[in-house]
Amino acid sequence: MPVPKNFVSPARMTAKERAFSQIQRWIIDGTLQPGEKLLDAELAESLGVSRTPIREAFQLLEVQGLVSTHPGKETKVTAIEREDIFKMYSTMAALQALAAEVSATLIVPEQIQQLRAMNADFENAMKSGQAYQAMEMDEQFHNFIVELSDNPYVATYSASLQMHIRRFKYVFLKQPIAAAQASVDEHASIISAFEQKDSDRAQAMMKQNFMRPMQELHELL
Repeated sequence: MPVPKNFVSPARMTAKERAFSQIQRWIIDGTLQPGEKLLDAELAESLGVSRTPIREAFQLLEVQGLVSTHPGKETKVTAIEREDIFKMYSTMAALQALAAEVSATLIVPEQIQQLRAMNADFENAMKSGQAYQAMEMDEQFHNFIVELSDNPYVATYSASLQMHIRRFKYVFLKQPIAAAQASVDEHASIISAFEQKDSDRAQAMMKQNFMRPMQELHELL
């Protein structure tokens, strides 16, 4: 497997958590390709852990739908299906639009400033070519809005979809900055709608923020 030798392991994590976090990242950023067979012995050696945490990580990754495990046979990275783009992004767009609609009536100036700072970090990460960091900043922006909406159902279903969307989003954010800059501008429009307490515009711009990359990704893949 094309496992890097110079990655930085997260601190203060159990062996299982470290294995789960790193393998998950390698799947999302494409280091471990769709359909690739995962070898627990090789991963254990690379991560400096025993095979047991690797197998436990596989179980967690299977729950997320990132790998498929067949006892006594093999574990593989799940495929990215082009048709899933529409299903996942349209569902996420609806959930996030609802969160934005509600948050527009609840948000306070201090929280608006927090969103501005998150969007600035998102833009800086993209401009410096840090696609994975940009993806994390983008998620931080959206998760904050979901948190503000105070709807546990939106939060739960969004989190479930997020892991799968991450693999597509990473591909999108690796595109030239001109293509990804639209996301920064849409975030700014959402923030502007929040300032004006405009629920309808916040909802519409949030939906656009997901539906636009959905179309672009479908053409790209």
